[in-house]
Amino acid sequence: MGTLMLKIASFYFLVGVVMGMGMSMTESFGLSPVHVHLNLIGWVSMAIGGLVYDRFPAASRTLGKLHFWMHNIGVPLMMGGLAAYILGFASLAPLIPVGGILIVLGTLIFFINIVRNVHASKEVHADRSATRHTAG
Repeated sequence: MGTLMLKIASFYFLVGVVMGMGMSMTESFGLSPVHVHLNLIGWVSMAIGGLVYDRFPAASRTLGKLHFWMHNIGVPLMMGGLAAYILGFASLAPLIPVGGILIVLGTLIFFINIVRNVHASKEVHADRSATRHTAG
């Protein structure tokens, strides 16, 4: 799952950078909030999540999958709704809080997952490391 999250995060990074370049070239910065949020919650947050899940496989189980889906449904809903709202399609504004709530809940699940599973994974890693050092 970590690898998939990294691939999706890279896609958001590409979209965010292309948006930034387009806004810069046209000197039209109305979609800046979408650009910034795509880079932060699409690229940075998902890339970090992907690296965590890759490094700590125990975290990629049930809570990790729940976080993955909430984040990957929430980001397009929130960003699509925000872009539509900025462009004058106010009827799509309800997508913003729906996506935002999914992202916040997914982030809460990510936090709980980190507290529960990353610590345990570090202990397992430390035990394996100690075994290697004493066996040699």
